[in-house]
Amino acid sequence: MKIEPRTRGFICLTSHPTGCEQNVINQIEYIKSKGKIEGAKKVLVIGASTGFGLASRITSAFGSDAATIGVFFDKPASEGRPGSPGYYNTAAFEKHAHKAGLYAKSINGDAFSNEIKEQVVHLIKEDLGQIDLVIYSLASPVRKHPETGKRYKSVLKPIGEVFTNKTVDFHTGQVSEISIQPAEGDDIENTITVMGGEDWKMWIDALRAENLLSEGATTVAYSYIGPEVTKPVYRNGTIGAAKDDLEKTAFTISDDLKSINGNAYVSVNKALVTQASSAIPVIPLYISLLFKVMKEKGIHEGCIEQIQRLYSQRLFGGDLALDEKGRIRIDDWEMREDVQDEIAELWKTATSENLAEIGDLKGYSDEFFNLFGFKVDGVDYNADVNEIVKIPSEA
Repeated sequence: MKIEPRTRGFICLTSHPTGCEQNVINQIEYIKSKGKIEGAKKVLVIGASTGFGLASRITSAFGSDAATIGVFFDKPASEGRPGSPGYYNTAAFEKHAHKAGLYAKSINGDAFSNEIKEQVVHLIKEDLGQIDLVIYSLASPVRKHPETGKRYKSVLKPIGEVFTNKTVDFHTGQVSEISIQPAEGDDIENTITVMGGEDWKMWIDALRAENLLSEGATTVAYSYIGPEVTKPVYRNGTIGAAKDDLEKTAFTISDDLKSINGNAYVSVNKALVTQASSAIPVIPLYISLLFKVMKEKGIHEGCIEQIQRLYSQRLFGGDLALDEKGRIRIDDWEMREDVQDEIAELWKTATSENLAEIGDLKGYSDEFFNLFGFKVDGVDYNADVNEIVKIPSEA
């Protein structure tokens, strides 16, 4: 079948298997071009199929020759209906990892559930013995609590007062003003339950209980802080409350890992185009300006560049360079004073008429479609493609 992008708001309803595979190949080639990283050899990535999680799995495998287990929740294709991009990404990753002689197996299911944790524990026992590095990169709007069965939904809201600012529809380039009502009722608590640190700790507890973490094992979860302009809706909002909880949990996990000389860290990463960030009002406008400024300064990074730098310079580079709250800051280039000052000035003048000139809306839009395997260089989108692709370790 021929597969074309079909969008609804910030969601793309289709994905292209060949484009997704080419995306994965491009990331693999980038990592190989940067040379070897003396990193972890047995790696578990929770949330492994897109974005920073996928980049972490690729960097571990092709940067450090690591055996990797990936956990994710993605939809396979059915006849006439493409699978989700994460499914195609994982199929491509495994295919190329196996071709390179690397161990790679994947488990597709709800990472919040006890059942999936048990499957992963069993697989590690059977195949790897112990894990050296656990990456926690889950991004889900909903969590069914494994103990109570209660379903929690996260919300993206400011806390305390209405937030009003500019945003952009990245499909049309239309800049408009948006107002978001503040959190109410259980909004904050529910968002913390979905996106905070509880599940991360449950994963580490499950691995510790079975002695599956090696001496000196490390675990890393990903977070974001961002600039002043997005603070009311992001860092000082409901999601920020969840990120605060995640960051606090790192210290609890580090205490738990003292007996094996292990550590837990939160890495604060750069703003990037992801399925999650596309849904956040204000963020697409900010990112389109950020891309323009960082590209002009020669310091622009995508997910794979960010994670390669995190691994090579921080995690395994001898200097974590932790901030005053004990976090790794790989958002350092984004938050540079000169970068943020320029964006603040551009923000004041941004309109529908001038955004194509002062921002990089095309770059934002292209990266959004790249997530789903579209607009990828070298792919013939007029060619028929087989939508049915299997993940080798699931076949």
